[in-house]
Amino acid sequence: MRYNSGMKDDAPKTFINEHGEEEELIIISKSQQKRDAHALTDLGKTLIDFAASDLDKIPLSDELRKAIIAAQGMKKGALKRQTQFIGKQLRKIDTEAIQKAVDDILHARKSAGREFKQLEQWRDRLLSDDKSALTDFIGQYPHADVQRLRQLIRNAQKEQSQSKPPKAFRELFRELRTIAESE
Repeated sequence: MRYNSGMKDDAPKTFINEHGEEEELIIISKSQQKRDAHALTDLGKTLIDFAASDLDKIPLSDELRKAIIAAQGMKKGALKRQTQFIGKQLRKIDTEAIQKAVDDILHARKSAGREFKQLEQWRDRLLSDDKSALTDFIGQYPHADVQRLRQLIRNAQKEQSQSKPPKAFRELFRELRTIAESE
């Protein structure tokens, strides 16, 4: 059965097939088809930006993986054509598992960045003359070695006052990260 392509809604239509059974026919507008195609091309661009270690976490066919890896070494026009090719390959398969894996990787990156920023704030607060900072940190991370933290804070403050390279400053951050990860 044929419907007018100028229809505005994507609502399901029913019709009677040749066996006399009622079936639903979902008509997707051309604009929606284009939006879907662009979304898959954008997914392809995201995949191209991932490192090989991240691509290993995503369920990709060998052909698609090779196309993505090939695109990573391309520039300008060739990259645009390869991206369109990857988008076309993605339209042929069910991308739900791929999209979920990509979302998981992006979420992990975002939360890792947030945790990093939080640790930087703790370090800056511990190095300021705020006397309650160490108490607050110990309250949040009770398993932390207080004596070691005090020593690292003193060393980093001394470094800063003498304008020395930030060795203890970095060491304090590494210690904070170790404490946070062991939580």
